[in-house]
Amino acid sequence: MRLLQYSKSGELTIYSFNDGLIPRYAILSHTWGADGDEVTFADLETGHGNTKPGYNKIRFCGDQARRDGLQYFWIDTCCIDITDKDEHSSAIRSMFRWYRSAAKCYVYLSDVSTRKRKAGSTPTKPSWEPTFRSSRWFTRGWTLQELLAPTVVEFFSQEGERLGDKISLQLLIRTITTIPSEVLNGASLSQYSVDKRLGWAEGRITKHEEDRAYSLQGILDVELAPVYGEGAAGAFERLRTETRKLESCIRDMRQTDPRDDKKRIEDTKGGLLADSYRWVLENAAFLQWQQRSDSRLLWVKGDPGKGKTMLLCGVIDELRSSVPRAVLLSYFFCQETDSRINSATAVLRGLLYMLVHQQPSLVSHIRRKHEHAGRSLFEDANAWVALTEIFADVLRDPSLSTTYLVIDALDECITERPKLLDFIAKQSSLSARVKWIVSSRNWPAIEEQLETAEHKTRLSLELNAESVAAAVKAYIQQKVCQLTQEKRYKPEVRDAVLQHLTSSANDTFLWVALV
Repeated sequence: MRLLQYSKSGELTIYSFNDGLIPRYAILSHTWGADGDEVTFADLETGHGNTKPGYNKIRFCGDQARRDGLQYFWIDTCCIDITDKDEHSSAIRSMFRWYRSAAKCYVYLSDVSTRKRKAGSTPTKPSWEPTFRSSRWFTRGWTLQELLAPTVVEFFSQEGERLGDKISLQLLIRTITTIPSEVLNGASLSQYSVDKRLGWAEGRITKHEEDRAYSLQGILDVELAPVYGEGAAGAFERLRTETRKLESCIRDMRQTDPRDDKKRIEDTKGGLLADSYRWVLENAAFLQWQQRSDSRLLWVKGDPGKGKTMLLCGVIDELRSSVPRAVLLSYFFCQETDSRINSATAVLRGLLYMLVHQQPSLVSHIRRKHEHAGRSLFEDANAWVALTEIFADVLRDPSLSTTYLVIDALDECITERPKLLDFIAKQSSLSARVKWIVSSRNWPAIEEQLETAEHKTRLSLELNAESVAAAVKAYIQQKVCQLTQEKRYKPEVRDAVLQHLTSSANDTFLWVALV
């Protein structure tokens, strides 16, 4: 990827970076001017171009990036050598990823002004909303992904004055584009059907008819090599074919949806009580794992009934509500009595399913094998080998966001548990971007294998008996409150039930839950 930088002396330089070594950068979204107006890659190579009309956009982007503390910035007109067909093809397939990975996206609206001078009057500042609504930027095909892919999208007038961002302007943008507010706020595009996403592009135009399809590939989570000359119909047919293959791959991979399993488990246990897990958020071992880059694996261990599963449910909720939207959170709950979720392959399938749902580009690692093997990729005798290779590739992907992986009840993974433990121990030592939490009973065999992990932290529930006892007490009080309301206990009966449950619980949740 090429990036631009202005030196302190004002000299514009272009640099090339390999994947995985790309610094933070800003990216420009704009509409191209007339042929010959834009500064090209060739212009930068020869040192020309600063007299072209399009150079003003380069200066604007560089200045704004500097104000935002960003040294580097990207502009399509001059960071891609469109005379190189291979490079141009690769850039088209990478465009969505480049916009998604940008620290900030600046939308430069050349047809929206915030200052207009009327004859015989001093400069005035009329409302820019009417011209914003009718801006050419909202009619172009490529700008749709430039609106949806980045986390931060800021809009600027032709004078370089900030108008707002896609969050503060979401009501106006939703009216113009029909795109739901949830999407503008960062909801995963994969939550919406292919037809719904295609609908957002209706009426948009591109210079080349095929680009109407090519500009949608990132939005539809597929890759499509451009073949100019095939026409719009041919390009859209290939796009549809790729989306069908993607849907087939995800459908075959899905053995369970861990989000549904989590909800079922919580409902079965009477709901998640915050007071039963929040103690762990201030625990020294948990804080070490959360805050230190050299602490990548947290093993929560405890005897039966100590509340490990509900504790992890609470941790998942806390992580989901506190980490940035771009951070990935994937989890899996093993249960010995359920054949869908008691094997090592099921764990990896569930984790991958959630990762792909949040960052769809990761599915490319799965599709390469799925197109040859189909559903058997996930089910035949070699499924574990294939899945570990896929998972390792995903964790090495340069575009992978910061990721949290949570696996509950390793002791209830009855098929190929030693292989899963070995995999966790090795993978948790490789990347500071990925943090793991696992839980299990105090089994020596599990401890022996996790001991080989290089960056691990233990959290023993037995060594935190006082906190666990307080959590059990809070749980008992909630249960008694529910029983009192349901059965209309008198105060003396309520107190007797509370005393009985408290004295019999032995600081575990298990017996209370069975009552």
